[in-house]
Amino acid sequence: MREGDQVIPGGAGMPDRWERLWAPHRMEYLKGENRPLAGNEVTCPFCEIPKMSDEEGLVVARGTNAYVVMNLYPYNAGHLLICAYRHVADLTELNQDERNEIFELSAHGMKTLRKVSAPAGFNLGMNQGAISGAGVAEHIHQHIVPRWSGDVNFMPIIGQTKVLPVLLSQTRDELAQAW
Repeated sequence: MREGDQVIPGGAGMPDRWERLWAPHRMEYLKGENRPLAGNEVTCPFCEIPKMSDEEGLVVARGTNAYVVMNLYPYNAGHLLICAYRHVADLTELNQDERNEIFELSAHGMKTLRKVSAPAGFNLGMNQGAISGAGVAEHIHQHIVPRWSGDVNFMPIIGQTKVLPVLLSQTRDELAQAW
């Protein structure tokens, strides 16, 4: 709390040693924005994205059975999703061609991210089912999260805010060009 700041009894603004960073836009995602959930009428975004232009849908590359898209709610700059075109939820529901292409696109995505932004490592993963953390559990997708030394700094830990230094559209353009 700085000298002269107003204190609101019982609310945010109570004096303590913490500075607050607010990211109210995040609440819309938590409430279900762009995610099909029980009680809302949102259609599957991973079925809608392929119908859009690459720029509008933030699509980096398209394959025969799967496509690569920027994560609209990224953990890090360059966070990609590899999505099957077919609307299936589980890895066991994919055919061999779909599984192979998802992993080929994942490997190519890693090479492209290394070329464009030189991450020191990656987190790769598929969350199978809502209970495992899948935001869109009904449509299988592989995450590729580029990582750099020090990318988990005080911002997400203290501020519960992620700083992304580049717009999604700019990152999509750079990755699509390098693809």
